[in-house]
Amino acid sequence: MVTLIDTFEASGTAPDAAARPRHPEKAKRPDQPIQRKPAWIRVKAPVSRGYRETADIVRAGKLVTVCEEAGCPNIGECWEKKHASFMILGDTCTRACAFCNVRTGMPGPVDAHEPENLASAVAQMGLTHVVVTSVDRDDLEDGGAAHFAAVIRALRRTTPETTVEVLTPDFLRKKGALETVVEAEPDVFNHNLETVPSLYRTVRPGARYFHSIRLLQRVKELNPQMFTKSGIMVGLGEERNEVLQLMDDLRTAEVDFLTIGQYLQPSRKHHPVKDFVTPQAFKNYEAIAYAKGFLLVSASPLTRSSHHAGEDFARLREARAARST
Repeated sequence: MVTLIDTFEASGTAPDAAARPRHPEKAKRPDQPIQRKPAWIRVKAPVSRGYRETADIVRAGKLVTVCEEAGCPNIGECWEKKHASFMILGDTCTRACAFCNVRTGMPGPVDAHEPENLASAVAQMGLTHVVVTSVDRDDLEDGGAAHFAAVIRALRRTTPETTVEVLTPDFLRKKGALETVVEAEPDVFNHNLETVPSLYRTVRPGARYFHSIRLLQRVKELNPQMFTKSGIMVGLGEERNEVLQLMDDLRTAEVDFLTIGQYLQPSRKHHPVKDFVTPQAFKNYEAIAYAKGFLLVSASPLTRSSHHAGEDFARLREARAARST
């Protein structure tokens, strides 16, 4: 008999999200076997009272979370503490990355009430730090940048003490989009590289590695005091020296914070896991990244961009203050 916990541990996908149908674009890919996870990366299914209370707030506000849509393995831990990362601009992405569990297709219209609904949910949860991300919206003239800015402004009005972290798409070929988001002054600007450049064609075909590097560099040019952040997954087939070169590229762009986590294959239609990176290898990556000059590094099998984001933001500020003395 297969239990809920067995299913969650095998797939890394939250039960509510696992039931959602995905776009046929990903179904066209040939089946890839899913490897059984090593003991260090298994997590329990989300069943706590706090998890359900968070789910109720999300449903009441008609909000979407990346926790569910991306099948984050940390959803049980975070939602139990009423921590959630919100995904704006709908639940359907215009791209079909081989690693991602988010639905692909033609998105619906932008919800004009979403900024206020999201701000209300943040107030109900009592969040001191909130992460806001989105699907790719290549169908919009600005890629959704103005909506990001509207969400930031709504949060400033409703919960002015809450610090705001955005995790944005690359706004590829969207003139002025990045500037619109930076002008709204989030506390942290995050844009994930996801993987090394040699894997972009198969893993992230709609994106361009050096465009993403340039985007992060441009944030610092526009606002040198804004914290910048980026993250990658390992276990996709990258070589160690490629990860080290990626670190150098990010430091050239003056990125402050690097996250490194284990890639987990959402389904048989997604890119296969090539390797389960050991906890010791993650520690080695962390030590090297600090030596290269990052203010903060989070590297572990279960590290995700928004996991412990509030605590990490406090550590970022402390690290900057310590470095400036």
